[in-house]
Amino acid sequence: MTELAERLNRDLAEVCWKDLRIHLQRDAIITLAEDLDLIDTATAVATDDRLRVEAWISAGLLGKPTAEQVKSWEQELGKPFRMLIVKPYILVQAITHA
Repeated sequence: MTELAERLNRDLAEVCWKDLRIHLQRDAIITLAEDLDLIDTATAVATDDRLRVEAWISAGLLGKPTAEQVKSWEQELGKPFRMLIVKPYILVQAITHA
């Protein structure tokens, strides 16, 4: 694991939507599909790995939250997310419990 990936792994946090929603106002939230690895994705964003990031965006796996997602999360303020800060973005991935 690279030094960056190790730091990101240490910084990984679990937060609920009510704590993330403030970042929506400054358009900083980027959502990840559940099949993406958050550390790997954050590393690609931090190192400006454009090919991988653009591929994820094109595939709909990475992007800004939709109005429908935000509306749903507003109904469930305690919804849990895994989160990493990769300035200027807040990368979030919904936690789904089986």
